[in-house]
Amino acid sequence: MFRPDQIGIYFHWPFCKSKCPYCDFNVHVRPSIDHEKWTAAYLKAIEYYAAHLPDRQVVSVFFGGGTPSLMEPSTVESILSAIQKNWRVANDLEVTMEANPTSVEASKLQAFKDAGVNRVSLGVQSLEDAELKFLGRTHSAAEAKKAIEISAKIFNRSSFDIIYARPGQTMESWSRELKQAINYVNGHLSLYQLTIERNTPFYLQYHRGAFIMPGEEAGADLFNLTQDILEQAGLPLYEVSNHAQPGQECRHNLLYWHYADYIGIGPGAHGRYTKDGIKYATRDHAAPEIWLERVNQNGHGAHNPEIVPSRDKISEILMMGLRLRGGLTLDQIYNLSGITFNDGINPQNLTRAISEGWIEVTQQSVSLTREGMLRFNSLLPYILA
Repeated sequence: MFRPDQIGIYFHWPFCKSKCPYCDFNVHVRPSIDHEKWTAAYLKAIEYYAAHLPDRQVVSVFFGGGTPSLMEPSTVESILSAIQKNWRVANDLEVTMEANPTSVEASKLQAFKDAGVNRVSLGVQSLEDAELKFLGRTHSAAEAKKAIEISAKIFNRSSFDIIYARPGQTMESWSRELKQAINYVNGHLSLYQLTIERNTPFYLQYHRGAFIMPGEEAGADLFNLTQDILEQAGLPLYEVSNHAQPGQECRHNLLYWHYADYIGIGPGAHGRYTKDGIKYATRDHAAPEIWLERVNQNGHGAHNPEIVPSRDKISEILMMGLRLRGGLTLDQIYNLSGITFNDGINPQNLTRAISEGWIEVTQQSVSLTREGMLRFNSLLPYILA
């Protein structure tokens, strides 16, 4: 799907106005931000990677966070101009920005489009006010709906996220909320089951008994209900948590899932790129202040790149590619890792996974069934050698 010379770039904006109680991402709350200093650091990192990885074509740019819609539109414009100056850029370059659906951020969407953004992803999380309060969101359901409508008018391609399998959520209440969401969809919808992560306020609250999470069986029922409703609405699953009309899939995320190359720039950002036939993994310093210092010193904010061994490659390839509805071809797995699928897995455990109806293997490809996707996190380590 992607040529070896094609690459994506992820920019991490590490700041939020407040941190949600379920979030374990690398986000920070600061009373003030020096936007000029941050713009200069991003530009310096672009120049470093352009010199390190020349002769590439950039096919996607993704601004994630944190809350990148808190950036100045001029910062985005400067970054995109620097990319065009330093690399070849695809004619249909996809530029995605994550945004919160507050009225303040929604008012900046046109400015971000003028700066070069052509796809927006809104962190809606729920269309119910009580649920938004529980999730620690600062917007209302009315603001969310208004922001979705505004983004659909401004951008030809837009998406929004919803978190489900929340405490107390029933099949009936989720069905109503999901059908309401479908009325606002502009080609793409991301749906994530709520998970309780360590080092978050929800983790402490959950273990103190402040709320009860849906059990595994209830989560499976909600997942299956989701697939049934969205398939009927013409928004089939194309990845474990993502649904789209044909042609509306997120290209940048497809880069990840197809194990194509991408650069990660910003505090805590990860990257994977190939140079001289060797796959490297990169990880930027997580602390914003340290990241800025390293960029000023070295031209980039990353730890030393690490070579990805073949065994790790096949694990990563399967971890990413099996998330896709169509899975992976066996040729893809071998070409990307140098190891055949049969050499990379546990044959006895694979046989059981096939007999249980979790995974399908043909002479050409391997993919998960709907039941397999339900067990994705535990199934992958189970079948790996």
